[in-house]
Amino acid sequence: MVRVRTYAFAGSMLVLSWYGMMAVHELGHVLGATLTGGTVQRIVLHPLSISRTEVSPNPHPAWVVWLGPVVGCVLPLLVTLFLSGFRPVIRKISQFFSGFCLIANGAYIAIGSFDQVGDCGEMLRTGTPQSMLIAFGAITIPLGFAMWHKLGSLTLWINSPDAVSDQMLRLALIVVVVVLIAGATLSTR
Repeated sequence: MVRVRTYAFAGSMLVLSWYGMMAVHELGHVLGATLTGGTVQRIVLHPLSISRTEVSPNPHPAWVVWLGPVVGCVLPLLVTLFLSGFRPVIRKISQFFSGFCLIANGAYIAIGSFDQVGDCGEMLRTGTPQSMLIAFGAITIPLGFAMWHKLGSLTLWINSPDAVSDQMLRLALIVVVVVLIAGATLSTR
């Protein structure tokens, strides 16, 4: 029963991390558009589609596109630094989320540079050299794994009977359901 609770909590954290990462990434695009005089036409955060922010007019597309992954990495790190004095469980969840954002944004930009998908295609079209996209991933991905490594042994966590309380699991599952329903209701594909 301990492992089921732990796995259910871990699954909830992965879903929330994925959705949260997309939200912070898109917030970066929104900030980029706002700061450079662009107009946000639509933000898509539907749980069954890849997130995106549509900006038109977009007078500075390179700034808008780069602020997505940059804010998507830096903001979670700043929140983790701010929460460093909080309870260990809050600190660890924040650290996990920061690591997740670093890895996901870094992999998206570095690997996407080869297929020119999504933001990567726009980065390349606006003059960013592919080597810069790869360098972004080469910095963020190891940093994300280092943050995860500092969390300790995954095996020990999974086997620890008090790692996840029933209350933590209930809260995580409720938040997942609320976030997914809100995303499906408030965002179009």
